[in-house]
Amino acid sequence: MYDQTRTGRPPTRAQHGLVTSPHYLASSTGTDILRNGGSAVDAAIATNATLCVVYPHMAGLGGDGFWLIADGDDDVEGINASGPAGQQATRSYYEELGYDEIPERGSASALTVPGAVDGWRLAHEKHGNLPWERLFEDAITHARDGFAMTADFTRWISLDVDVLSEQSTTAETFLTDESAPETGTLLRQPALADSLELIAQQGPREGFYEGPLAEAFCEGIGEESPLMATDLSQYHAEWVEPLSVDYRNVTIHSFPPNTQGIAALQILGLLDGFDVDSWGDGTADYYHHMAEAVKIAFADRDAWVTDPETVDMPVEQLLSASYLDERRTLIEPDSSLPAAVEPGLTPDGVTPQTQDPGGDTCYLSVVDSDGLAVSMIQSIYFDFGSGMIAGDTGIIPQNRGSFFSLDADHINSLEPGKRTFHTLIPSMLTRDGKPWLVYGTMGGEGQPQTQAALVSRIVDFGYDVQQAIEAPRWLFGRTWGDESRSLSLEGRIPDGVVTELQRRGQPVAMARRFDDTMGHAAAIRLHEDGTLEGGADPRGDGAAIGY
Repeated sequence: MYDQTRTGRPPTRAQHGLVTSPHYLASSTGTDILRNGGSAVDAAIATNATLCVVYPHMAGLGGDGFWLIADGDDDVEGINASGPAGQQATRSYYEELGYDEIPERGSASALTVPGAVDGWRLAHEKHGNLPWERLFEDAITHARDGFAMTADFTRWISLDVDVLSEQSTTAETFLTDESAPETGTLLRQPALADSLELIAQQGPREGFYEGPLAEAFCEGIGEESPLMATDLSQYHAEWVEPLSVDYRNVTIHSFPPNTQGIAALQILGLLDGFDVDSWGDGTADYYHHMAEAVKIAFADRDAWVTDPETVDMPVEQLLSASYLDERRTLIEPDSSLPAAVEPGLTPDGVTPQTQDPGGDTCYLSVVDSDGLAVSMIQSIYFDFGSGMIAGDTGIIPQNRGSFFSLDADHINSLEPGKRTFHTLIPSMLTRDGKPWLVYGTMGGEGQPQTQAALVSRIVDFGYDVQQAIEAPRWLFGRTWGDESRSLSLEGRIPDGVVTELQRRGQPVAMARRFDDTMGHAAAIRLHEDGTLEGGADPRGDGAAIGY
């Protein structure tokens, strides 16, 4: 049996503050902000801004973001910084362009307002300590002077050479002689540095949403995009109340729709009725029950999750103990449910989602010396988003709106001003009202599954955060290019476990030993003595750094 507790690095332990993110330069930026008197929110903004430069295939000014923030006084609050479709983004608009569905790349895929920067504004107004412009110094320096590209980043470029070659600006920025650059090559993004400088000096509203940069951004997207500068000027991120369920002796907090946070909570709510510890981690029982819970949760997710302003979603019922007790009876210990399970409740007159909610993302956690805890996630959807740079801004527009359906009866049908379904989930675990674990991951459909892995391994099996992050993972769903859902297992999972899962009817597919399709997870645990324990994922370029 593979040793589940063996790790390639120890957890990072700190007393005053800690940052963990999927790139070491970003984590270093956040830690520097904490050392200079910044709050966890200041550090999260600075970390995210640096990720927009050093991880531009997964984060960017042209994307969306979601926050959970806890101040240690039994109060967890959320920020929804996801942008809606532009006012001209109608189904007929795309039909007149000759599209049966919204393209996944290019000008027509960029139809939603980038919300992330206004989420920074909202968080900073309430919880910021340092001046706004201070938070962007590292990001601007890395963009203007350049940074050495990692092997993981150049690998992603090599996968997307065809996409990046479609536009001369992206080709000139990211490619070398029409190919991926060598690892260690310096990447300079002077246009992005100029945009970051403008946002730093003039603030988020005048600098991005209401000024010349908004005009240049929308003009640079191209003629097929319905997005207008007025869409940006009218947008504001908003505070929202998180959802929660109890698990053992802790409370799990996650994000409400338009994200799939309800799926993450349902999975754990279903598992709460089992004696998980008795299965043992890494056993066939463990992976089988996890996969079955995922199938059930995804059925309700696909039936309901979209902009909550457009559907009356019975959230309380879907998370109630009685409903989860009923759904749990579908799980048999020795046989598998079909890949597509019927939802327990369905909305009237609409069709559940059938698309693949993929996407690539950056997740980060921060805790400061005052105990302020931040769980934050940000994305431009696909790797390199729409696959283009908006004019001379250096900004990659997200293609998140390409997940909308042009079917009027679809739960996630396109409407002007509507926010699309999001995979992004920041999560947090509290005990006795105080933050106990701040955690999350990138990875599309894998996000609620990896979150379940982290929680079960820390709460049920007593792992430290680095052990929980590095332990072998599974992913039930579609990975890029697959036509059907399968149960992907990392290659470290023993052959005997794989064979037993196949015997129970699980559609097993094997992945690499450490496979980044399983996500880049990060977590910080807050101990009762005030010390912090952080972990970062070896599947990415991350680091947990504290002091």
